[in-house]
Amino acid sequence: MSTAPPLRWGILATGWIAQQFTADAQLAGIEVAAVGSRSQQSARRFAADYSIARAYGSYAELAGDDDVDILYIATPHPMHYEHTMLALQHGKHVLVEKPFMLNRAEAEHVRQTAHAKGLLVSEAMWTRYLPHMVRIREILSSGALGEVRTVFADHTNRFTTDPTHRINALDLGGGALLDLGVYPISFIFDVLGAPVSVQASARMGATGADTEVATVMTHSSGALSTSTVSSRGAGPNTAHIVGTAGRIDIDRLWFAASGFTHYDVDGAVVEQHTPSVEGRGMQFQALAAEEHVAQNTLDGELMTPDESVEIMGTLDEIRRQIGLTYPGESAPAEPAL
Repeated sequence: MSTAPPLRWGILATGWIAQQFTADAQLAGIEVAAVGSRSQQSARRFAADYSIARAYGSYAELAGDDDVDILYIATPHPMHYEHTMLALQHGKHVLVEKPFMLNRAEAEHVRQTAHAKGLLVSEAMWTRYLPHMVRIREILSSGALGEVRTVFADHTNRFTTDPTHRINALDLGGGALLDLGVYPISFIFDVLGAPVSVQASARMGATGADTEVATVMTHSSGALSTSTVSSRGAGPNTAHIVGTAGRIDIDRLWFAASGFTHYDVDGAVVEQHTPSVEGRGMQFQALAAEEHVAQNTLDGELMTPDESVEIMGTLDEIRRQIGLTYPGESAPAEPAL
């Protein structure tokens, strides 16, 4: 383990996900030194709630704080590019909420900028760092499932139909795909790698944002993956990996701290994993970021910038197929899969 001093974190935005991240980070002893919001009142309230020393009424002031080393960016996805670039231009490392950016073009530029400046930029796909996912990768690496043939995951929830809510508002990057679908798509990448073909179908809501999206993808191994997402109905929210020698069924809310069961080819239980995580488990990604900065392994390991760019490319292709674009954005170009 590194003996480098811990990073001093700044929290950019004060919404629900920022609250969850900050609470978990502090549980793990991570130093949260400052917070920034669009309003001084909101920043001060957040700082008081979490005993944070400095509160700024603008994101630029937070990015300019010389006593902050890394920013956690928790604004809506259409703002990720602007705020990540702001952080990088001020010499800050970045952990940015998922989806990484709004599209692949933004993701490519962010990756190039971070690399040129020698800074960490990492997508906050916290699921990858949770203990059950760590153990699942160990099982897959051991070959215990044989050849993985299929992967399935859903992220289906019932949200409000309020057209101004972020899940429905196109100007906030609304839609089930980028808000929810990034989880199963990233999970599928983790298990099978990038797809070589993508087929997608969707149902659109009154605002023009997608309310349901289903995908079928093929991968270089020949394996198939399927995913479903919805913002209008709560489904099982489980995930499954099926191989020639067994399978893994991940429990409900597979993308959060969860358990799983590993079965052999005859259906006998090989392993039952029960979660044991303090808080929600968002601290693991932050601890990994600190370690990568300390070790100067700025490309990361479990969630590399290269993979985040590829995931954004797949999301672009899904959006191209379902006809989803956002204000001020050109239609995503067809990629060479």
